[in-house]
Amino acid sequence: MSIEERLKLVTKNTEEVILEDEIRKILEEKEKPRAYIGYELSGLVHLGTGIVCGNKIKDLMNAGFEVIIFLADWHSWINNKLGADMGKIQLAGEYFKKAFESVGAKGPNVKYIWASELAEKITYWEKVIRVAKSNTLTRVLRTLPVMGRKAEGEIESGFIYYPAMQVADIYDMEIDLAYGGMDQRKAHMLARDTAEKLGRTKPSCIHTPLLTGLQGLGKKMDAESVPDLADQIDAKMSKSKPETCIFIHDSEEDVVRKIKKAQCPPKQVVGNPITEMVQYIVFDMFDEFRIERDEKFGGDLIYNSYESFKTAYMEGSLHPLDLKMGLAKIVNEILKPSREYFEKHQDLVEEVKSL
Repeated sequence: MSIEERLKLVTKNTEEVILEDEIRKILEEKEKPRAYIGYELSGLVHLGTGIVCGNKIKDLMNAGFEVIIFLADWHSWINNKLGADMGKIQLAGEYFKKAFESVGAKGPNVKYIWASELAEKITYWEKVIRVAKSNTLTRVLRTLPVMGRKAEGEIESGFIYYPAMQVADIYDMEIDLAYGGMDQRKAHMLARDTAEKLGRTKPSCIHTPLLTGLQGLGKKMDAESVPDLADQIDAKMSKSKPETCIFIHDSEEDVVRKIKKAQCPPKQVVGNPITEMVQYIVFDMFDEFRIERDEKFGGDLIYNSYESFKTAYMEGSLHPLDLKMGLAKIVNEILKPSREYFEKHQDLVEEVKSL
């Protein structure tokens, strides 16, 4: 595979790439470059994490990266996930590992590292302090929304360690490419800015879009609009709001039920969770999207690109209910391997649900 083919794999289906020339240089110069994505550990894995991120992890693997899936148990503890109970957090981490295995993100190019492994080393904490000393408190507080916190009112003093730890994670694991959703952007920019101050090589970054939760964005948007990042984060599919999610091991019936109930504004694709799934999942994985319809309603519809689908939906020639039923069918096909995998690990799913 050529450098350009590998670069295309790395950058496809992303919302932001920082910077393409840097990533090309990494691919040219490093035999086994390192990428990572980090996760707080709580709740069940949904389409955004398991499919959008899982597919990008596989892209990175196929492009020749060693991909570290970082199980951020210390960060989850600081952020009071699962009642700040480390035993529960680490159980959720074991579930996360199985979730990624179920979607095919596995093999010799995938490595799991726990934050607690880094925390055992004095050299890691030295990096945390150096990062903190290189930045003002104001700069660090601006990064807190990455952990779902706003720097307003009373906050735990422990929260301010979180951004410095995220940056130190990248340095300590010698990451060439930091990957995350758009909600991770501030932390990654802090890592790049601080690297210059500390004389380190800046990590390159890629960010994939945040899937909107099934409740929708909650506002009318035209086709050219781009929601504010804060609005995207507030409306994103989140495991802490299970009513907004399709989980990777949901039953076929649950997938159909949730998609039928989801918001799907006619002639609107921005902030529409249904059309986003078509864009960021269906057309990332398939060359066409077929919607089966009875002949008396005009027969099947076939779209060979997201743009042709978008045009049809914006013009009103595709009804939201037809779209939903077509999407439910293909999402159920995509989730079949995870559903079958977790039928053998249902006890773990139930245990994580009860945490």
